[in-house]
Amino acid sequence: MPKSLLRYLGYVIYFWISDGKEPIHVHVCKGTQQPNATKVWITENGAELEHNNSRIPEHELRKLLRHITYNQQMIVFEWMRTFGSGELKR
Repeated sequence: MPKSLLRYLGYVIYFWISDGKEPIHVHVCKGTQQPNATKVWITENGAELEHNNSRIPEHELRKLLRHITYNQQMIVFEWMRTFGSGELKR
């Protein structure tokens, strides 16, 4: 089950509730939220693309990664609030 966090450029940025055992990350897609959508790790330095399964165009993906990095603190806060613990991807 997804938990929506942000909307940007028509995309939804969200957690998948069963993801709590992995390092902190978000999924990104347009339309129906899926657990295998584009995945972005949250690192000490910002956002790092794991894969682009949603096939987001490169120019939009760059903007999304900047937006996720800009909102990193809020994402980490919401992750901790949702899952109780978490760590950044190294």
